[in-house]
Amino acid sequence: MPHWLAILNREVIACTRCPRLVAYREQVAREKRRAYRDCDYWGKPVPGFGDPNARVLVMGLAPGAHGSNRTGRPFTGDASGSFMYPVLYETGFASQPTATDRNDGLTLNDLYITAAVRCAPPDNKPTPQELAECSQFLDREITGLERIKVVVALGKIGFDAYLNYLRRSGVLASKREYLFKHGAHYQLPDGKVLLASYHPSNQNTQTGKLTRPMFVEIFRQAAKIAAEIERSGVRGGHVPGGTY
Repeated sequence: MPHWLAILNREVIACTRCPRLVAYREQVAREKRRAYRDCDYWGKPVPGFGDPNARVLVMGLAPGAHGSNRTGRPFTGDASGSFMYPVLYETGFASQPTATDRNDGLTLNDLYITAAVRCAPPDNKPTPQELAECSQFLDREITGLERIKVVVALGKIGFDAYLNYLRRSGVLASKREYLFKHGAHYQLPDGKVLLASYHPSNQNTQTGKLTRPMFVEIFRQAAKIAAEIERSGVRGGHVPGGTY
């Protein structure tokens, strides 16, 4: 792990900026879910996970109360991860299709996972202030991931969080042109591509709003587009070959 990322992750894990989130994550870790009563919950902010040299960035929402907040790693130990990691394995981004805990041997190749908020929020709904507090970590993280070519935003909150990063960094003046819908592709002014996907939440996958083939297609596109951008050598502006 690069030195800058190790420092950032230590700061993330130690963060106590948002009293509501601190209280909730610690309460969940104390009370536990019956199925996990013998587990030691992580109960702290969850740092990003993956390949620091990745060309593809996955932008999630926040840790799940009994998933990442229990295991300490994004999308690990809950239904969302059980849906996502087999897809990442099938598309070549993950070393194995399962994710159970931080020491299960899983590694990611050419992909890095982060989130708009690092602590589990009540009802999976962070407040605008909580998103703003966490953005300092997000800005440093994305800036340090220098090889990113494609961003896959999972859900509207993750989508908006990345657009807000682009506004803060001066890449975008306005978010008005960028509307969230599953499968949306946006060519960004800095040469990167933003892909939008429904979040792999239990609600979306159990109802069929997000199917496995839909999700596989998103990550196949991400891999293809990242390779095309890298081959073109374009660092900003239009990528030859039209819109995606």
